[in-house]
Amino acid sequence: MKTITVSDLMQSNYVYELTQPIGKNFDSKFTPELTPKQLLSLGVFGGRYMTDCRDEFPTDWYRNAKLCHQFHDPQLNFFKVNASQPLSVWRSKGWIHPDDPRGWFQWYCRYYYGRRHLDDQRQIKRWIAMRRHIAQIKKYCPVGEFQCRPRQRQALLHWAYDSRKL
Repeated sequence: MKTITVSDLMQSNYVYELTQPIGKNFDSKFTPELTPKQLLSLGVFGGRYMTDCRDEFPTDWYRNAKLCHQFHDPQLNFFKVNASQPLSVWRSKGWIHPDDPRGWFQWYCRYYYGRRHLDDQRQIKRWIAMRRHIAQIKKYCPVGEFQCRPRQRQALLHWAYDSRKL
């Protein structure tokens, strides 16, 4: 078991344990199609997400990451559109757990890394709920037509669904 201590712009001295091997032993209902490393290299969250977290996660996750520390840049997203809501919206809806103040993607990175947490089931249910967007893209868009519903495609990408295959 490995202990991680986080001190970044949003958390100071937050400590958690890695109890599972990296990328292994996921809940059977949780089958993300992309890893955090893949998501960061494809372009998610306008490049702004977790730019100050390099000390927490493996260095190779950031090797080809599309990041912008200064501001949110939708051009860094794979589909070149803004598909994000401000963190204030996530907070107002009660979607943020205090241990993961950046939201779902931070939870996913930590889960993938090997942390297991009391918030896992809630986050997995939220991930499952995103599937409704897959049905809409399949119904209204030809396969591979990235200009059809690009915001939905980018949102799915944020949630580790590989919407490039739709």
